Amino acid sequence: MKSVAVFCAASETIDPVYSAAATEVGNMLGRTGATLVYGGARFGLMEATAKAAKASGATVVGVVPQILEERDRVSTLIDEKINCRNLSYRKDIMLERSDILVALPGGVGTLDEIFHVLAAAMIGYHSKCVVLYNVNGFWDSLMELLGSSKEKGFVRCDLERLLVVADSIDELEKYIQEA
Repeated sequence: MKSVAVFCAASETIDPVYSAAATEVGNMLGRTGATLVYGGARFGLMEATAKAAKASGATVVGVVPQILEERDRVSTLIDEKINCRNLSYRKDIMLERSDILVALPGGVGTLDEIFHVLAAAMIGYHSKCVVLYNVNGFWDSLMELLGSSKEKGFVRCDLERLLVVADSIDELEKYIQEA
């Protein structure tokens, strides 16, 4: 059984197309027998993914920073809760507990998570793939920036091996199965 870390937005004020995609991801995780490892919040794409995953039979692991507990923002869908001090520890635990890392659309927090695990892979802490689920071309501009950075010599690793883009749920499932 694969453990899949999912990084995504906790925002409630985004286009419903992204919630639908998160639900699709959760359904796919449950259908394929995967375990969801995520940030544990009860809002936005995090909750949509967890709700669909749980309803489809997946085990849901929430890695919950102390501040979410203090603010009563923890999802009730979690099968296994891992408490941690802060966001830095959460990223490390999610990386450790997963076979592959998937990023749905998100903001600064999601970007931080992507770059944290990507930088760790680039210097050899792990060899897990990061997959950007490119709903409505959300990650296109990031990929352009990274491509430009590589062309200019700022990214010196085999970025294409560490970071891939899935433009459909079928592509995403393929990457997860291959992990």
